Amino acid sequence: MNILITGGAGFIGGHLSEALLKRGDHVIIADNFSTGSRKNIRTVDNKAPEVFEMDVSKDTELLYELIERSDAVFHLAAAVGVELVVNDPVRTIQTNIDGSANVVKIASELDKRLFIASTSEVYGKSENERFSESDDLLIGSPYHSRWSYACSKLLDEFYLMAYHQSAGLRGTVVRFFNTVGPRQTGKYGMVVPRFVSNALQNKPLSVYGDGGQSRCFCHVSDVVRALLLLLDDDRSIGEIFNIGSDRLITIKELAELVISRLGSSSEIEVIPYEAAYNKGFEDMRRRRPSTEKLKNLVNWSAEHSLEQIIDDVAAEIRSNF
Repeated sequence: MNILITGGAGFIGGHLSEALLKRGDHVIIADNFSTGSRKNIRTVDNKAPEVFEMDVSKDTELLYELIERSDAVFHLAAAVGVELVVNDPVRTIQTNIDGSANVVKIASELDKRLFIASTSEVYGKSENERFSESDDLLIGSPYHSRWSYACSKLLDEFYLMAYHQSAGLRGTVVRFFNTVGPRQTGKYGMVVPRFVSNALQNKPLSVYGDGGQSRCFCHVSDVVRALLLLLDDDRSIGEIFNIGSDRLITIKELAELVISRLGSSSEIEVIPYEAAYNKGFEDMRRRRPSTEKLKNLVNWSAEHSLEQIIDDVAAEIRSNF
């Protein structure tokens, strides 16, 4: 198959590209390299993806040509990371909405298989024990730029579903829950690589808020495996799927685990949200997915433990010291 990955130089996109090459697909990458890196683009058995430096929100003629050449499209291009979202909400909204609108419209016109990457952020301030794809969503006030990311990704979902219902777009939404692993940067606030990097250098680990907020972390290889299973199963068309681990851990517990796992002498410093972000910053207290829908369709579950994730991230960071 010919597969186009927008944002293919990003963390998840790079791993997905590698997996597709390994199974014999031809991969095309479109990326503006604003947050992606050429280091994430790997060659497999002397096979390399085609790479186009472009902006999917602006370069519509080239985007049309690349989608026309493809059998399926994974739209991963997006603004990423809490720090970027909070500090540059205009860029977040424009990147996520404009780019997705172009990809969805063209994929529908050309009758291409499409996957749009969404996020657990769309569940907003929900207090459900587990988040299910059919849940109502509770987004915070527009006075807090923190929620602009969730709203922009949710609009992407509505846009895809509207084209599916009105024009038969063969589209699927995947909601990622804290995907982590080797080659992920801590530059934009990603907590695991940030903790691991500091622990390896015996530097303090900064925990924002009270540290009691809890998350589930899923290895990128498990996420990629889910994407390939969904790609090969047309029953996923017109559906939304959570992809994430079931293991819930607080951020303070995560810091303690990283320190213990790596034998670090780092200390934990607790920093109020107001000092780390803007005044009035709001966060989700817990974020745990229900993945029953995905398991029932393609028999998927996360296989890598959090300890394995920490080890893999540490090995990658050590290799770059």
